[in-house]
Amino acid sequence: MANKLNILWNFISHYKYFLVIVVCTLLIGVVGEDSVLKRVKLELQIEDLKKEIKKYEDQHAADSKQLQEIRRNPKAVERIARERYFMKADDEDIFVLSSDEQPVDENQEVVIE
Repeated sequence: MANKLNILWNFISHYKYFLVIVVCTLLIGVVGEDSVLKRVKLELQIEDLKKEIKKYEDQHAADSKQLQEIRRNPKAVERIARERYFMKADDEDIFVLSSDEQPVDENQEVVIE
């Protein structure tokens, strides 16, 4: 037992600087607050946030363009109301066409209208 401890002690004393460097590198790189893993996670999060910012900027530009159109042309309000909210004039009928497939039950017949 003493022989094994003596061999271990000789190994540690011979490579003490190397072992300290390895341990410190592991602590800084993996365990620490400013670790490499945390940095990679934050970089990925930054990329996702930049994509989200780009999406919202594009949406803002489109909405701003539409708002300017509404302010310049009163007929645009009527067009938007018809397209988005299915509003209609008194003498009009609206037909909504859907391409959604209806679920088929094994016991029921398929009725195509």
